[in-house]
Amino acid sequence: MAELPTPDDIKAAVDRLRGHVRRTPMINPGSRTFGTDPSVELVLKLESLQHAGSFKARGSFNSALAAPPPSSGLIAASGGNHGIAVAHVARALGVPAEIFVPAVSAPVKIERIRQRGATVHVVDGVYDDAQIACDLRQVETGAFSIHPFDAMLTLAGQATMGVELVEQTAKLDAVVVAVGGGGLAAGLALSIPHDVEIICVEPERSQCLRAALDAGKRTRVDVSGVAADSLGARTIGDLAFRALEGRVQSVLVSDQAILDARRQLWEEVGVVAETGGATALAALTSGAFVAEPNSVLSVIVCGSNTDPSDLSL
Repeated sequence: MAELPTPDDIKAAVDRLRGHVRRTPMINPGSRTFGTDPSVELVLKLESLQHAGSFKARGSFNSALAAPPPSSGLIAASGGNHGIAVAHVARALGVPAEIFVPAVSAPVKIERIRQRGATVHVVDGVYDDAQIACDLRQVETGAFSIHPFDAMLTLAGQATMGVELVEQTAKLDAVVVAVGGGGLAAGLALSIPHDVEIICVEPERSQCLRAALDAGKRTRVDVSGVAADSLGARTIGDLAFRALEGRVQSVLVSDQAILDARRQLWEEVGVVAETGGATALAALTSGAFVAEPNSVLSVIVCGSNTDPSDLSL
């Protein structure tokens, strides 16, 4: 059984990533409360401004830098963002990359992978189908495989965002984060104080964490909806589930709530977010999660890889 990252693993990731990832900003949206009580201090953590447009650069760099990659390069399966990040890392390290994406991936994400020099393979189905094809190809080539969420090095890399978040906030009561395969949420669970509440937000039509929490074990679910390309894992990661079970609160939001939150981010505070990146905020704007009065709340805007023409839908 794979082990969860230890505090030493996370510290090593912080050191390893120095100079390779951005320290992303925290912004206060001013008079915009996004559905919270006016006494709540709300801050947005803009991982959407990370290299390659999402937090995925953290886990990808940490994995690739842990040991020199082979001449066959890097390989990964992805709904889109992880593939963009792995392609970015491969280009930075001067090695080739092959990325397997499902047919549901947004065209803009597929194009951004190609722009970074990676070979893209589009697979019928959803993320899990792309992962199967990726695993078969990895056996043929011997390339170094970087899993998007269910690997120790990936989680340790994502946990560096939690370390950064704590350093940027004098006080923090709760963090709201979107969940696909669970890597970012698990990284938070492993890196922030236990008395900080973690609110895990999933689309109603892609809810592998909620299903696992209800069943008490990892459960395969059907996925669809507006955020399926980034939050469409059919099964929560094994490592993520072990980190999250008993630690987090699960919240579900509708597709319309996600689209509304994305539009509000753009039109009211000028923040570009893809649907997966706006899902955490949708918990507030829809009322699915209500923050305690006088609390300090951070919402993670985790990705910005979207077609600009979609922002006001």
